[in-house]
Amino acid sequence: MDFLDIVELILIVILAVMILSDLLLAALGKEKVVVDTSAPFKKVSMDDESLVIEKELTFRNEGKQCATIMDAIVRPLLPYEQYDGIEARGKAEREGEPREDDYFEAVLIQKKGDAKGEDVLHIFAKLKFLPRKGMTLEEALSHMVDIAVDVIWQETGRMPYHYEKVQLKLSAEEIAQLAGVTLAKD
Repeated sequence: MDFLDIVELILIVILAVMILSDLLLAALGKEKVVVDTSAPFKKVSMDDESLVIEKELTFRNEGKQCATIMDAIVRPLLPYEQYDGIEARGKAEREGEPREDDYFEAVLIQKKGDAKGEDVLHIFAKLKFLPRKGMTLEEALSHMVDIAVDVIWQETGRMPYHYEKVQLKLSAEEIAQLAGVTLAKD
């Protein structure tokens, strides 16, 4: 066997190992996180200064491998060009894990069918509305507009980390109903 035959044999072995490892990983599967957004928005609290509402999002891992959810962010899309009477703030909060610093601590979602039920994760999209421009909360909410809310998270597992997003729609009528105010006809 000469040098070129040895190099050729080594390359064939490396290629075979790469193909076999890819086939093994394909058989083992990947994570597959799906999100149920069907729960309604609910009022958490309301006083003269603010309204806080939330929506439960159910994350399920339908895949064969564990997934990690990181950096969950709730971003209300309410630019002042659309309506400047309300400041809207958002945050993501894991069920049973409230935090005052708005930090979202990474969490594992086990593979589908986990015996302990850890293949499901509940995250709450929380929104806080604050009046602006010297208005009362009731006055500001009575002129509210429909808004979209992006819920963005970083996800990883066997697949490289990537960002995912769902967009929630929140109508002015729904906000007014939760707050117990009547929308102005303007």
